[in-house]
Amino acid sequence: MQNLSERTMGFTDSLIRRMTRISSQYGAVNLSQGFPDFEPPKAILDRLAQVAHEDFHQYSITWGAQNFREALAEKQSRFMGHSIDPDREIVVTCGSTEAMMAAMMTVANPGDKVIVFSPFYENYGADTILSGAQPIYVPLQPPTFCFDPEVLEDAFRQRPKALILCNPSNPCGKVFTREELEIIADLARRYDAYVITDEVYEHIIYAPHRHTYFASLPGMWERTISCSSLSKTYSITGWRLGYTIAPEEISERIKKVHDFLTVGAAAPLQEAVIPALHFGQDYYDGLQAQYTRKRDLFLTGLDDLHLAHTNPEGAYYVLLDISEFGFDSDLAFCEALAREVGVGAVPGSSFFREPVNHLIRFHFAKKEETLLQALNRLEGLRAKIPPRRHTIV
Repeated sequence: MQNLSERTMGFTDSLIRRMTRISSQYGAVNLSQGFPDFEPPKAILDRLAQVAHEDFHQYSITWGAQNFREALAEKQSRFMGHSIDPDREIVVTCGSTEAMMAAMMTVANPGDKVIVFSPFYENYGADTILSGAQPIYVPLQPPTFCFDPEVLEDAFRQRPKALILCNPSNPCGKVFTREELEIIADLARRYDAYVITDEVYEHIIYAPHRHTYFASLPGMWERTISCSSLSKTYSITGWRLGYTIAPEEISERIKKVHDFLTVGAAAPLQEAVIPALHFGQDYYDGLQAQYTRKRDLFLTGLDDLHLAHTNPEGAYYVLLDISEFGFDSDLAFCEALAREVGVGAVPGSSFFREPVNHLIRFHFAKKEETLLQALNRLEGLRAKIPPRRHTIV
């Protein structure tokens, strides 16, 4: 038989999703895959119940139901400071995962280069390869995860077609400052590159940090594809409702790619989520306050256990330093953590291009009682996985 695709030969399964399965196997508190264990807003649950008995069970317009796009355009115009046309500048996708893939396939030709900051959400490298492009990795330097402007310009000197920007960043929780974004914008203009943003955590920011939409920077609307979803903002990760926002010429191409990838997002769910898109500022203030409490609770608990960690500025992830445990493999540590301690995490190496094996990622999008349960189990970490133990993998 003929060989299978060479471009997918090096792919593994998602370590994030694998660790969810391992957490389930051992009955561990799942702080690996980033989904909440609390309910979405009541308004959309009530509307979902109504929609089940209404006529929204067939295909919507492939790039999104009209009333959904209108509500989304109104909401995002308010936050992005740019009047968005619901008919010409929005494409509704099956989650931000498809939004990113559609954006990549719209922009990149085989052989093109694409800049990716490291650490990065694991899909970005795969999206680049599936598009036939070549990633150029630029490191973000811990503990602040800033980039070196000279290193970034060296990457731009390779004439990339695009740069992928996750802001706030998964997994490190970095919120790029306006000054940093302006450096990226200046380089994108000078080297004529597109910027594809992943802004799914746009409303989960911790004071005093602020989120700046990249497309809102001077001269950046024309060359930016803004990708996001409703998953994190409204705690509906399983609904798989994402979108791209871009100028008409770009959006027209995204529509065609999206049509052949998935045809369209779930019509009943587009209808059900519309009440959330009309929420006032009080909802987003409450969301920020809710996640600030969760972050403070979880980080204080880690401090009390003398476990070294990052301090996220946005999103809901924290990187934990496991150097003291002496493992050669962060994956082996995460498997032992789930099995022996009963807490699920993701190996940090799945997010870094650099050889990183001393970090793991937790998320804290959980009820406070769930976080306290996880912290209680982590009290026994050093007893069950003694520090300086050496593992041969």
